[in-house]
Amino acid sequence: MRNILLILCALLLGMALPAHAVVFATLHGVVHDSEHRPLAGASVTLQSSDSAFMLQASTDAEGVFELDKAPMGVYKLTITSPGFQSVTESLSVESGTSPVLHFSLAVAGSTQSVVVTGTASSADTVTPTMLITRAMIDETPGAGRATAMQMITDYVPGAYMTHDMLHIRGGHQTSWLIDGVAIPNTKISSNVGPQVDPKDIESLETERGSYSANLGDRTYGVFNVLPRNGFERNREGELRLSAGSFYEGDAQLSLGDHSEKTAWYGSLTGSRSNYGLATPVPEMDHDATNSQSAFVSLIRNQTAKDQLRIDAQYRQDHFQIPFDPDPNDYETTSGYYSSYGLRDVQEERDQFVIANWVHTISPRAQLSVAPFYHFNQSNYDSRASDLPAATTWHQSSNYAGAQADGRVDIGWNSFSGGVYSFYQKESDLFGVMVNDGSGPSQPNTTAQSDAGLVEFYFDDHLRLGRYVTLLGGERISILRSDLNETAIYPRIGATVQIPKLHWVLRGYYGHFFQPAPIVTVSASVLNYAGSSPAGQNTFTPLPSERDEEHQFGIQIPYKGWVLDVDTFKNRVNNFLDHACINESNACPSIAVDGALMRAWELSLRSPSLGRLGQFHLSYSNQIAEQRGNIIGGLTCSIVGDPACDLGPDYVPVDHDQRNTLNTGFNANLPWHTWFATNVYYGSGFRNGLAGSGAGPYQEDYLPGHTTVDISAGHAIGERWKLTGSVVNVTNYRVLLDNSITIGGFHWNDPRMISAELTYRFHF
Repeated sequence: MRNILLILCALLLGMALPAHAVVFATLHGVVHDSEHRPLAGASVTLQSSDSAFMLQASTDAEGVFELDKAPMGVYKLTITSPGFQSVTESLSVESGTSPVLHFSLAVAGSTQSVVVTGTASSADTVTPTMLITRAMIDETPGAGRATAMQMITDYVPGAYMTHDMLHIRGGHQTSWLIDGVAIPNTKISSNVGPQVDPKDIESLETERGSYSANLGDRTYGVFNVLPRNGFERNREGELRLSAGSFYEGDAQLSLGDHSEKTAWYGSLTGSRSNYGLATPVPEMDHDATNSQSAFVSLIRNQTAKDQLRIDAQYRQDHFQIPFDPDPNDYETTSGYYSSYGLRDVQEERDQFVIANWVHTISPRAQLSVAPFYHFNQSNYDSRASDLPAATTWHQSSNYAGAQADGRVDIGWNSFSGGVYSFYQKESDLFGVMVNDGSGPSQPNTTAQSDAGLVEFYFDDHLRLGRYVTLLGGERISILRSDLNETAIYPRIGATVQIPKLHWVLRGYYGHFFQPAPIVTVSASVLNYAGSSPAGQNTFTPLPSERDEEHQFGIQIPYKGWVLDVDTFKNRVNNFLDHACINESNACPSIAVDGALMRAWELSLRSPSLGRLGQFHLSYSNQIAEQRGNIIGGLTCSIVGDPACDLGPDYVPVDHDQRNTLNTGFNANLPWHTWFATNVYYGSGFRNGLAGSGAGPYQEDYLPGHTTVDISAGHAIGERWKLTGSVVNVTNYRVLLDNSITIGGFHWNDPRMISAELTYRFHF
């Protein structure tokens, strides 16, 4: 009851706060002639590169224009004025920013327009950001599959897949946002299915660290989704059919339309494959997966100042857990973990509804209120005769809450403030049948718990002229859960733009609070784990993770090329992770005393090189380490036992990979044809069996690995498109990870060949 009252109070307060949906940006600009005199009446047009969406404005007597409610994405901004040359600028607009643009128009003396390429928002944020467009998702090899993550891993430095989970910057606690509204999920290791089907995404903004106070929970990565919408369609539908290796099949039917005030989009998707999760050996046995989802997006411009956005999704995934088919592999290849004969499965469901009301008070002041509901479920089941144990673990989470946030621009300041809050109800079931005689079984036991979170934030961007921006804010978090915790943490940063060169330097210092998962099965887990040979187990409530981040970066644009380099250090207290019990595939959350994440990151993007195409590169040199005791969750008290005490020195985490590189080129070919490639290199993850005498590798790190992916497409008229892709062209296989998580050890993806046919039609 106390948690419910806490949430209701927060929602009422949120209704009274000024707010701004962080999926939008507001563009301010000044247009002048070559003598720096303002140009009144100049026409300004912002045109989306991927759809028919458009915003228009005219400059006032001071040459000033403002374009509000511009969704994040890639645009072409064109300025025309009688008697002057036109200016066209290709720019990326990042959510939640308010960049100030300056344009100089030369007197007409030539019919040639001036074309500039850049990132409009880079001087208005300290957050390293990568914008993934619809076109990039369509052309990236393998990225269109329902369970794929190439749209992130191919472009974002420090992002990779290991033990079937997306990792970024040394962790896997990430936030997914829809239209700027965070989908609540305190779980960090329960689900292996992705949050959103890539085919339903119009653009994806990926942010990594150095967040303003309006983003607060998950330090390692934030993924802000702008869903597909009807503004890109006029009573049009799209049918996508694909087939490929391992009996892979994928089908999606999507429809969309728009009127002057309303746009809607809906899709139904189904997919299946005999290859789903990473396998413990190169062979694939008992590894089928299938997924079904429905997605709906509705946008209603009720008035010129009021917009309602509703997004809803239902998704379910079924995963067979792969196993090692060789009963002797325990003594030869693995030497540590045997999964022979297992027939485990995992069923996942995820559904959400988000309603977002956006009200424009003026071009310099907006507010929004977004109530939401989210349901998440993961059910792990084993065959009753599995050895050494048959595990059942069902986890169901219900979240209900709201987000209200926004901004008002006053003079040189952009002030923002808001609240984010939810109530969580957790219902779990856990049981273990111990079939090898090593201890007593644990009957299925149900448990329930709840929690409440309220977070307030206040933030300001102070622009000191055209070239310096100071950022400062505070986030206040109040958690009522297994532990009652409060955090009041600062975020400060600055950007400096070097005149004429347009280089942007940025620096940041901030603290983060990551709410701990609710643990409802502690007694059941403890009873089972207490029978293990290690013994002396106890259960301690999970503390929330607290992070301290330093970051410095520089962005260098040159003739449309954009080089971004950053270095960061994240010092962690109460590092949230997961650990499996006695090869049971029961992997409850734990908290380790401390961790340290450090990296140098680099990304390079080219402009559209005429008719040739576009080049991309991302690189990360990263160190992810942890230290000390397990201080939360299932702990044990044997001093010096590596399973209980990591010691005072930092040691690498299981997903530590020191060097990760992705590079590729998307080429435009004649006759409406394109070709894309991506080369991935990983230096190898930490070897959990180093020096043990078990397994084929005894070095500190598993082998490095390089894979090549390719794709190509051809448009046949206006309605048909044929594409094909090959992931891991050479079929190079390597043991990627030997930590015992879901399914045991993990090899990298095999060669996967697929073809897709797309048909667009009117209805």
